[in-house]
Amino acid sequence: MTNSFEIVLEGLLLKVARHNVERAGFSYFTVRRQITEENGVERSGSDEKLTGAGEEVDIGYLKSLDPKEWKDQDHYSVLGLGKLRFEASDDDIRRAYRRMVLQHHPDKRKAKGEEVVQDDDYFTCITKAYEILGTSKTRRSYDSVDPKFDDAFPTQADIDSNYFEVFNKYFNLNARWSEKPHVPPFGDVDAKREEVERFYNFWYEFKSWREFSYLDEEDKEKGQDRDERRWIEKENKAARIKRKKEEMARIRTLVDLAYNNDKRILKFKQEEKDRKAAAKRAKMDAAQAQKAEQERAVREAALAKERAEKAEQKRIEQIRIEREQQKKVLKKERKTLRDKVKDCKYYAKNDKDQLKHMEGTEKICETFSLGELQELNKAMESKGREAFMAALQRAEQKIAAELEELNQAQQKKLATAPKSDVKEVKKSELWSNENVQLLIKAVNLFPAGTVQRWDVIATFINQHCSSASPGLVTARDVLNKAKALQNSDHSKSTMKAHANEAAFESFEKSKKEVQTTNDITIGETPSDSKENIKQNGGDHVDNQAPTAVATQAKQNGIVSNGVTPAPTAASKTTWTKEEQALLEQAIKTYPTTTPDRWDCIAACIPNRTKKDCLRRVKELVELVNSKKEAQSAVK
Repeated sequence: MTNSFEIVLEGLLLKVARHNVERAGFSYFTVRRQITEENGVERSGSDEKLTGAGEEVDIGYLKSLDPKEWKDQDHYSVLGLGKLRFEASDDDIRRAYRRMVLQHHPDKRKAKGEEVVQDDDYFTCITKAYEILGTSKTRRSYDSVDPKFDDAFPTQADIDSNYFEVFNKYFNLNARWSEKPHVPPFGDVDAKREEVERFYNFWYEFKSWREFSYLDEEDKEKGQDRDERRWIEKENKAARIKRKKEEMARIRTLVDLAYNNDKRILKFKQEEKDRKAAAKRAKMDAAQAQKAEQERAVREAALAKERAEKAEQKRIEQIRIEREQQKKVLKKERKTLRDKVKDCKYYAKNDKDQLKHMEGTEKICETFSLGELQELNKAMESKGREAFMAALQRAEQKIAAELEELNQAQQKKLATAPKSDVKEVKKSELWSNENVQLLIKAVNLFPAGTVQRWDVIATFINQHCSSASPGLVTARDVLNKAKALQNSDHSKSTMKAHANEAAFESFEKSKKEVQTTNDITIGETPSDSKENIKQNGGDHVDNQAPTAVATQAKQNGIVSNGVTPAPTAASKTTWTKEEQALLEQAIKTYPTTTPDRWDCIAACIPNRTKKDCLRRVKELVELVNSKKEAQSAVK
């Protein structure tokens, strides 16, 4: 063993090494022998080396030991190392044993005249203690069950009084069992959180080298054969595993006890709780701020949208007002033009020119814009006939240009469409009496306000015209013809009468194929029916309200195969509005569950039979179906 010390010589610092030298040689032993003889004590040549090898052992304690119960004795105390124990080095154990041998060997004691019993001498315990402590494996086994080690836990009173001092002591005691070196310290009240967490993580994952083979009840080497030795080893192993589990549970209990009473952990938990609460509050505040911002944005967007809608409504209203004003002004200018032309007798020289100029006035009103009408009215104040004729010529040119444009578009469409056997039909040949009669009927069936009214009317006419018709009519053809009929003087024209007569003739022709049934007799002649149709204007069907009656008829299953029963004398007479109203009210009054329902309905209408009522309902149903078919075909 080598150490050093410092010497100051004349202001210089010198470092001198010190070496321990073993005393030996002839001169040394001669002097030592003389000293021994003078003191009257006989000592061994190596006795000087045993200085400080342990404390003196009470001879009474040694003699009280039973060599047969060697497992229960304290081997460290036997060798005089009771204070050092597991901290004693191998060199300390060897020197202590040599000292005990020099003092307590049976031969030494016999030389002193002491009586020694060879088979039951306590020196066997000294030898056994050195056998166990002198070998690392057996010493490790004995240290694991050191009787002086305290396996107990601190009391709650000790923990409350001095927490850190108590657990520092217990963890330092148990740190000797750790397989890993550098056991982290328990620390004090000011330890940082990382240090405390590292300490508890280490002890919760603690690995102990402590094993309990020293407590084996049987020695496998004493087994008589291999099977017995295996059985002994198996039993011993099971006992060791059990004790190992108990030891780990003890360590875990000690760590839990320290953790549950550690005020630092409580402080750290409270800090973590406060931190999470602060983060949660911050998150909630941010969410509320975001929500408030979103609500503000929504409110602003709603206000902006409301302002935009109001502005748009105001703009639309302004446009509508302007259009209404323009319409009023346009209407006023047209009236002014008509009045001026009428006052001047249409600037006509004869009746033919008058009729032509009347039609031309309407053309001017339809084709001229507001500004043109205003200019024309001003011009007519000074120029009169000259301005009117120029305007009439310009209107004719506009109409011709529009017709030319329409014809070109139609020719282009026909050119691009696949070739077919469609024949071009002249406008004069398009409107036969049958088509005019269908036009009048369709105009009444589809009043103003019907979606795509003129397309629907055109489809209706094309569906109901006979195969002998010259061609298909378009929406523009229908519109032009309807305007022409509207602007013409019906009081001087017999077109409507011809249409009614043609309709009646068609009706008579279709009814010839229907056989009269039961006792029905036709009381009126065709001429009488003509008169009735003429008297009611030929369009009596259109003046009724067929929808409700037709709906009831469909629900009651009156229509069958589209065949109408043969008319009676009363059925040929036109249904008046009063009769139609009575029929509708009777259908509502008597539901389908009423016995003899149609007899009750017929009784409510004077001069009408049950068959008349059934036939009238079926006619209305057919009209409604025709109207729906025409509308669906256009769509």
